Amino acid sequence: MKKQLYLAVIILLSASCSHSPQMVKWVSTTHTSCFVENPSLTMVKADGATEVTILTDQTLQTVDGFGGCLNELGWVTISALNDADRDAVIKDLFSEEGMNFTWCRMPIGANDFSRDWYSYNETAGDFEMKNFSIANDKETLIPYIKAAQKVNPNLRVWASPWCPPTWMKYTKHYACKPSPDVNDLKGSPTTDTEGTNLFIQEPEYFKAYTLYFKKFLEAYKEEGINIEMVAPQNEFNSCQIFPSCTWTADALSTFIGDYLGPQMKEIGVRVMFGTMERPNHLLVDTIMNNKSGEYISEIGFQWAGKEAISKIHETYPDMKLMQTESECGNGQNSWEYCFYTWNLMKHYFNNGISAYMYWNISLDKDPANSRWKWAQNSLISVDQVNKTYKYNPEYYLMKQFSHFVKPGAKRLKTEGAYENLLAFVNPDNSTIVIVANENDKLKTLNVKIGEQMFSVDMKPKSLNTFHVPTAKS
Repeated sequence: MKKQLYLAVIILLSASCSHSPQMVKWVSTTHTSCFVENPSLTMVKADGATEVTILTDQTLQTVDGFGGCLNELGWVTISALNDADRDAVIKDLFSEEGMNFTWCRMPIGANDFSRDWYSYNETAGDFEMKNFSIANDKETLIPYIKAAQKVNPNLRVWASPWCPPTWMKYTKHYACKPSPDVNDLKGSPTTDTEGTNLFIQEPEYFKAYTLYFKKFLEAYKEEGINIEMVAPQNEFNSCQIFPSCTWTADALSTFIGDYLGPQMKEIGVRVMFGTMERPNHLLVDTIMNNKSGEYISEIGFQWAGKEAISKIHETYPDMKLMQTESECGNGQNSWEYCFYTWNLMKHYFNNGISAYMYWNISLDKDPANSRWKWAQNSLISVDQVNKTYKYNPEYYLMKQFSHFVKPGAKRLKTEGAYENLLAFVNPDNSTIVIVANENDKLKTLNVKIGEQMFSVDMKPKSLNTFHVPTAKS
């Protein structure tokens, strides 16, 4: 009798559990309430029309992760905080409980948010790289990466130069465009070398620059930092007043195909082509249709490159694509620009990217306080005098993605009348739906997943992430 009663209780409990309603975690951000966990939503049987259907059986590209660029001024500002606050910021950025940044970019030598001009070897004619040194980076970039690694030992890093050593350029200067306010390069401020090569087009220089890359990778490995991928040049079409170097696609094809590509293959480092900042997909074709193409594992896009990504994705459907630098704004860190960035992210993911990189992680509260006086947005603003900091709107936008969408997730197809969203399925089979309401009024939305649905009233001007523990078929 007791055995029968026991079995009856087990069956009753099983039946009760099998009919427990499925709950959906909902986190939202508005300009007055950031990353707020709202009361959970209940999944119910889908009955009638819905504005959004998540097609859980139709997966698209795999997501490698989210991150930002590890710039010198990022570390300068973060390290200005007291120890406890600095540690808290790093934890917020790189821990799974926080932003969960897992895939970041760094410069090879000076970029536009370095402390000053520098390269790893300014000894003219040192083709054997006898005077190569990363001493500068031991003050900034290496401590930055090691602090991040302490929180996330599996942090992945890739790198690109903004400028080679000056003696490898025809102009012998870090900058490309003269500007009396920020550099001493002679010539007209209207100078623009797009479509020309500032790097000296001679075999001995190509060989020396390849050795420069190799020395950089080896020096960082000695510091316990593995750089797994390099790109040959940041924005190779852009002539700038800060460290920069223009190349033609033909010249990059020669450099990659005959020098950089074979060397990187030998030491097990991947090569990205980019960063592509122009809408001209033919520049990519020049690389991919030559010997250089066999060494390219990924193509990176930023700025106007977003207008070329659709064609590239169509032409090279199996090629991994990455968004390499989120557009930087004007330093106002406004909520309006946050929604502009949301639409950038949606565009890039809808065109096949595997990762999204923010640009400046941290800057001074007056972002024009930089070597080249360029005011830009950042995830974090730091008052270096008073040792305080604040998180800006785009911090919370990135967190609505990176906290929930795990490396290895796949983007999901969706259908329906409401299209201001993205959906993913994580490796643990949980479904993530990220939705924006850019209107000034409350928006009621019904979202169908499998045979069930949930209904939500989204606040005006809000970003919303919905975490469904298991994807229903």
